[in-house]
Amino acid sequence: MKLTTIIFAATSTLISIGAVAGDADAGKAKSAVCASCHGPSGVSMIPNYPNLAGQKEMYLAEQLKAFRDGTRKNMIMAPMAAGLSDDDIANLAAYYSSLDPKGQ
Repeated sequence: MKLTTIIFAATSTLISIGAVAGDADAGKAKSAVCASCHGPSGVSMIPNYPNLAGQKEMYLAEQLKAFRDGTRKNMIMAPMAAGLSDDDIANLAAYYSSLDPKGQ
């Protein structure tokens, strides 16, 4: 029973990871609007806005989908994410996860 659970969890994780993998170059092209709050290198100069550079790709994708779908509420991010497709989200997540969190 435990082995079955472990195999299921591992398989689910691998499937989820594969579903996130986006195109960082396409994400960079789409990130111009994001840069105004999160900085051109993914490091925000505004204290209450998070740094996106170096965040885990799956985390970024999940958060953007939550903003888009309304399961995570934020009056600034909801309209920003509303028009994003799943591909846009995957690409943005790939781009920001590829950046150096030190902004270099």
